[in-house]
Amino acid sequence: MLLLIKPSTSTVALITAIASLTILSACQTLPNADLKKNARPVALSPLTANMSAIDRQGHIAYIEEKGVGAAKVSTLYSIRPDGTGRQVIAQLGGYLYSPAWSADGQLLAYSKQAPRQSPKIYIYDRSNQTHNLIVNSNGSNLSAAFSPDGKKLLYSSTVSGNADIYELNLADGSTRQLTTLPSTEVQPSYASDGQSFVYVSDKVRAGHPRLYRYDFATGKAAPIATGGYAASPQLSLDGKQMGYLNGRQAAVISLTTGQVTNLAETGLDEPAKLSPSGQYAVYPTRQSPIGAQTSGSLVIRSLTGGSSYTISSKTGGVVRSPVWSK
Repeated sequence: MLLLIKPSTSTVALITAIASLTILSACQTLPNADLKKNARPVALSPLTANMSAIDRQGHIAYIEEKGVGAAKVSTLYSIRPDGTGRQVIAQLGGYLYSPAWSADGQLLAYSKQAPRQSPKIYIYDRSNQTHNLIVNSNGSNLSAAFSPDGKKLLYSSTVSGNADIYELNLADGSTRQLTTLPSTEVQPSYASDGQSFVYVSDKVRAGHPRLYRYDFATGKAAPIATGGYAASPQLSLDGKQMGYLNGRQAAVISLTTGQVTNLAETGLDEPAKLSPSGQYAVYPTRQSPIGAQTSGSLVIRSLTGGSSYTISSKTGGVVRSPVWSK
């Protein structure tokens, strides 16, 4: 059972700095939306045409933010990798964060926060277009991740006072706390075999996050050699690669050789997220401000040939947190 302890202001600020987490608000299911009429027809890209079915038939969930302060509006979208079929999943005045697909691509977890409330975790079911409240404990509840079998959910929460990682059994609602350190532990992501997960911690030096792998069998965590500031890890399905934020750059590392491929400095402190096949990565970029508003795009890049293409934002706002399902 989760403790009901209100997190301190300093703890919430630290989580925000490490995990690039923001405040969220109420959401609702909205009708489908078409691509902007002036958007480039990315479906014609040879890169898209040559994708394997597991990538091409998937969906990319991502967030667009438009406006500032009390006028900010956040929208959670789902879109095909070729730029077609853009659909609004949720929209609200405020912020949305951390979308995460289940392994079968049918469920989408995300966090939202109503004004003057703490972030809560919801799950959107594509089959019936419903949004269900899953984590409603006191504190900031963020960075949800489904287990490979879809039966459990990892997430970070400040319910015990500082940010730790918890595992929720979706069948009976039982929760267990996996990390108990006085530091900040956030952004968990399961390995495809379900035997371990990767996450972010600043336990060596406060405010300087590094990556770790937690083993369920031993209950112990070991550092992942990335060097320097690292955050937002995601393992490939074959376990050989990891997308992450390397300093200020979206990057991919080979876990067998240690070779790091820096893809781009996006200006948003956003990581690269891998496609189901592990052959492509998606990350957002920020473009030059138009008036007082900064716009953005999704970039999809081949990790073998280096070719890439972009999908423009729907609203002309800032693009964040893309994640690719099969």
